[in-house]
Amino acid sequence: MSVSAILMMAMWLLSLFTILSLVVLSLIWIERKFLGRLQRRLGPTRTGPFGLMQPVADAVKLVLKEDMLPSWADKAIFWVAPLLVLVPSFMIWVTIPATEGLVVQNLEMGLFVIVALLILSILGILLAGWGSANKYGALGGLRAAAQLVSYEVPLVMVVVSIAILVQSMDLRIIVASQLPLATAQSILGEANQSNVAFNHIGVPLVLIFPLGLVLFLIAGLAEVGRIPFDIYFAESEIVGGPFVEYSGAHWAVFFLAEYINTFVVAALVALLFLAGWHGPLLPPLLWFLIKTYSVILVIYWIRGTFPRLRIDQLMAFGWKGMIPLSFVGVVITSVYRFYDWPNWSLSLMSLTTLAVVGYWMYFKFTRPVIKLARSYGREPGRSRSAR
Repeated sequence: MSVSAILMMAMWLLSLFTILSLVVLSLIWIERKFLGRLQRRLGPTRTGPFGLMQPVADAVKLVLKEDMLPSWADKAIFWVAPLLVLVPSFMIWVTIPATEGLVVQNLEMGLFVIVALLILSILGILLAGWGSANKYGALGGLRAAAQLVSYEVPLVMVVVSIAILVQSMDLRIIVASQLPLATAQSILGEANQSNVAFNHIGVPLVLIFPLGLVLFLIAGLAEVGRIPFDIYFAESEIVGGPFVEYSGAHWAVFFLAEYINTFVVAALVALLFLAGWHGPLLPPLLWFLIKTYSVILVIYWIRGTFPRLRIDQLMAFGWKGMIPLSFVGVVITSVYRFYDWPNWSLSLMSLTTLAVVGYWMYFKFTRPVIKLARSYGREPGRSRSAR
């Protein structure tokens, strides 16, 4: 590569990092205000108009805070671990398109690269606990590795299902396959017309493969460690997980990586299931941001609603629920594609699977409560005043 090309790439990466840093500040502010509304409080109001400067104040506090290093820690591993978590989170955005032309480097195997980079963060979290030479940190790192490996399987299976449906791992082709055929062909050009026509679906994948959306969103929450899957740094159980010995700027790096990964999951949901940046009237970039931030609000809504799972519940839910369902998703998409059935058939199979599993989970979790109520001579579902 020439010197000018290298400088251009460096400018792109610097601009991308700056944009992602601003996105993280916006996510922190939105989370605090949105959770405040859910919990009937105001959220930040004092630092700047509407509390907009609160994330900046938090960032300055973390940067200026003293950075402690335990004398018994492995210094090399201790300092490298945050970078092993942050760098993959940042590099993922090199191949994620915000619009048709707004991408650092589009790749034909972009979805494969994204999944591969997501897995690398497991190493950084594991080394963070190990390098701290703290038994609680090491325990948190091992639990994090077990959780992330478990939920990586359904995430990969959903990606495989989408590759079966679209016959491509190029994110731009996946988005185009969800549009009307004429629009898709005009976007991808003459060279890709035959490919788009062969793999064309014509509607957002959420309408024909809702099972994939549910699995991908749940597995994505587990990947980024958001509630109810934040078990590996559950302060009430293991002090602070693999980050217990970190402070100051190095702890802020883990914090930054978590929010970047949250934005990655929301962006991938928008691209894979909601037709990406396409929509009427508004500019493409604005549609991409609207869809992505809408998914983020759903993630924050889940955080404000559900309690944290126990480690045994978390692992059982992954291995006994998510992984079998993800394989069911691969089977039904393969049958749909092989026999070239209409779109409604895949929708029917997905919704039927979700309905059966949802009813089974409702029956399983409500049966002990009903049994306990009847043992006390009470009729379930009736209030005390009614009795």
